[in-house]
Amino acid sequence: MTYRHIVVSYDVVDNPRRARLAKYLKGHLERVQKSVFEGEIADRMLEKLKQGIAKHIDQEADTVRIYTLCERCIPSVEIIGTGVFIERPEEDVLV
Repeated sequence: MTYRHIVVSYDVVDNPRRARLAKYLKGHLERVQKSVFEGEIADRMLEKLKQGIAKHIDQEADTVRIYTLCERCIPSVEIIGTGVFIERPEEDVLV
């Protein structure tokens, strides 16, 4: 299974809608800031994630950005302050 490292940021104007979106994203990614989530997601799940995001926002008033970080870019992420690095979850290996 192939994964990609993504960063999702959002600007949602309605508090209840923003809370629902954050709860949805929390089920798929790690929250790294109040309106930013990051993590590894299987390629086959990315389209499902996008569809779920679209259901949780008002596309006339809200904005969601999804950034894909390439393998070379991930190590260049810098954190200043209290953040933590988000790493690929370990896959189970059958022996």
